[in-house]
Amino acid sequence: MKLSISRIAAIFTIASATLASTAQNTRSAYFLDDYAYRFQLNPAYENSRNFIAIPALGNMNVSMDGNIGISDVLYNVNGRTTTFLNPEISVEEVMGNINDKNRLGADVKLTLLAAGFRAFGGYNTVAINARVSTELQLPGSVFSLLKEGVANRTYDISHLGAFANAYAEISLGHSRKINDRWRVGANLKFLVGGAYLDATLNKAELVLGENDWTVTANGDVNANIKGLSYKTKVNDKTGHRYVNGADIDGTGINGFGVALDLGATFKPHRDWTVSAALLDLGFINWSNNMLASTCGDKTFNTDRYTFNASDSQPNSFENEWEKLKNDFSAIYELEDMGNTGSKARMLGATLNIGAEYTLPVYRKLNFGLLNTTRIQSKYTWTEFRLSANVAPVKCFDAGVNLWTGTFGIGFGWIANFHTTGFNLFIGMDNLFTRVTKSQFVPINSNAAVNLGVNIPF
Repeated sequence: MKLSISRIAAIFTIASATLASTAQNTRSAYFLDDYAYRFQLNPAYENSRNFIAIPALGNMNVSMDGNIGISDVLYNVNGRTTTFLNPEISVEEVMGNINDKNRLGADVKLTLLAAGFRAFGGYNTVAINARVSTELQLPGSVFSLLKEGVANRTYDISHLGAFANAYAEISLGHSRKINDRWRVGANLKFLVGGAYLDATLNKAELVLGENDWTVTANGDVNANIKGLSYKTKVNDKTGHRYVNGADIDGTGINGFGVALDLGATFKPHRDWTVSAALLDLGFINWSNNMLASTCGDKTFNTDRYTFNASDSQPNSFENEWEKLKNDFSAIYELEDMGNTGSKARMLGATLNIGAEYTLPVYRKLNFGLLNTTRIQSKYTWTEFRLSANVAPVKCFDAGVNLWTGTFGIGFGWIANFHTTGFNLFIGMDNLFTRVTKSQFVPINSNAAVNLGVNIPF
């Protein structure tokens, strides 16, 4: 099998940066008092000043999360970078780095316009955001199939899945103080859908033979993209027409919805604050749901791909896989079910629960513990983040934190400069220090960058 380094890097770039897990503001800033966009982490929070965002520059977030990275598929052999398929790398070494369920997620959130101001007995916010969120789940057996070839006769590559979601939101928020201990807030969001994709491939059991192979498959693909139509191909042996691609003829608005952010803070003691927020509680009603399905379990036999253990044979595993990888849809043979109409789909909700302690002897320093859980079916994840935050002078505050959760452990930070008329913040929820030399793809799949420029007054 001939896969170049650039192709492997491109796969991970696409899966991690354009296909997506958090889709929210940097969690490193949750306990930073003068971070302008804390209301998007917990709508009960208020800012100390009014502000206006620089259009399209006020708050930019790009993040990726996962339990597999470039370092798990690229290796160094005799001073040369090569893929995990290199025969000099043992199956045991490769599979020791692969999980039963391998996940990659990426998110982009861009604030186009935003403002915050005091009025109506509290603090008010207006924001227009563009959001893209994608997820990819790969069973470890996919890597086993690629690495071992015909060493095993049976492979189960079930639970393969992909998800993508792109929409814009108009957010109106208000928070107010109830008494000396309680503060509450909410953001009402109006949503405009751009694209939605959910590929749930529940089962693919492959029994490989030298002359033919048998597949038992079960899967569905729901795509809500304006102008999308599936391309089909006929199985020469069975005569069954199946989906092997898609065409998109134009793009545009493809759904509308509404969502709520709800939040509260409580001070049981002068030095302590506890808080909770539930974000993105809502849905989008998508139009033009294009369904491709196996319609339950489907079993078929094909001799389109035949495998021979000998590398010298025309049907060697390497040669046959070159055909198969260009026609992976043949494993499932999804049937084009056409446009099934509109369908309402819930957003992935996020729950933030925090506890903050301010040091009595130096009140410019606080410590916080934040638990964040994303609730989204099989793509659900959770993390705990312990932070230390300091505001040594009026125009600067910063924080550092350690986190652990579904995607491992890591380090984050944020720095926030703010004077009258100018605010610049930059931070990284997931610090990455190593990238590939030519493609600049992070070696580890956990990475995030958040920055913005605003005008406080």
